[in-house]
Amino acid sequence: MKKLYETAMINHGGREGEVEAPNGSMHMKITPPGIHAEGTNPEQLFAAGYASCFNGALQHMIKEAGLTADSTVKARVSLYTLDDGGYEIGAILEVHIDGVSEEEAHDFCPYSKATRGNIDVQVTIV
Repeated sequence: MKKLYETAMINHGGREGEVEAPNGSMHMKITPPGIHAEGTNPEQLFAAGYASCFNGALQHMIKEAGLTADSTVKARVSLYTLDDGGYEIGAILEVHIDGVSEEEAHDFCPYSKATRGNIDVQVTIV
């Protein structure tokens, strides 16, 4: 396996702190999940990354198939409490695509590969 890219983010204060890129290109306030939160939270950041990665996989599949099509992905990430007091996340990917199978993209997407067998991920066509 050849490393193509690496990035880093640094968190101070956990879910009530901040996160920043070492090079200063990104800095965000982190707050617990809530309707009126002033910052972002890990679930929102994961949803943003997963939606972008999955749509990138779709766009790759479209290009490989020699097609031209638009696609959008909405990633809904939920935080669940477990009976043992712990937490778990789950994701629903709402995909709009013309001409390419979402299964192909789910097999290709690095986020899908990383989460497979670890969290519940559902892909629905909208």
